[in-house]
Amino acid sequence: MTFPTFVDLLRQLYVNVTEHEFALPDKQQTDSRVSLLTGIHRKEVSRLRGAGAPVRVVPESVSRTSAIVARWLADSSFVDAKGVPLPLPRASEAGEASFAGLVESVTRDLRPRAVLDDWLDRKLVEIDEKDRIVLLERAMVPREDGEVRLYYFARNLGDHAAASVENVLADDPPFLERAVHYDGLSEELARSLEAYSRKLAIEMLLQLNKHANQAVRTDPGGNSRWNCGVYILTTDGTSLVAEDVPQRKDGGGDAA
Repeated sequence: MTFPTFVDLLRQLYVNVTEHEFALPDKQQTDSRVSLLTGIHRKEVSRLRGAGAPVRVVPESVSRTSAIVARWLADSSFVDAKGVPLPLPRASEAGEASFAGLVESVTRDLRPRAVLDDWLDRKLVEIDEKDRIVLLERAMVPREDGEVRLYYFARNLGDHAAASVENVLADDPPFLERAVHYDGLSEELARSLEAYSRKLAIEMLLQLNKHANQAVRTDPGGNSRWNCGVYILTTDGTSLVAEDVPQRKDGGGDAA
């Protein structure tokens, strides 16, 4: 990327954030105010305004898909006794849970068939031998959809950084931020710990999703937001250590 291209993208970002997040209450955001806040010439502001969606807006492909998947993973009508998402018939028969019922329980703006076609194309679901729709793991962990991955990268990293900054600045750290870490391990043990921690983390996140999905149904709504995330890193350390130093089996837990 050339420097002039980078500078133009930076101008767009400055204008985008200022336009959507620094407007005065009950007043229309003007080119002059955006120019004043950003230091970008008013003619450039006029050209760049409207170049992109608000930076904090959830992409449509994320919001709709995640809401439906979250309901599938949380609602007792769509999971078995162990909390595993059930294979769903296309339409309801004798009042049983169905894919159409799942989609319509979240939104009436989308046709269930359109959602199914999109998900089959994105390999989020598959059709089993009984013509039922089966949720695949990739629906919970997007791997190929660049827009989805970039959205969650920005959201999760931003929230983690914000919580960390608050914890550093506050006398009484307000947010939970802890880690368990061990160094100097064999690759076999590191991979084993990764698999075990992944299992526990997924169980916790699924349980939180189930609780939150039930709670929001009776919530009056407001401006607050909640995010609980987990990260796991396993590395041989070669890219993180500047020189060859003796490794020890050290362990501990960090609490901010």
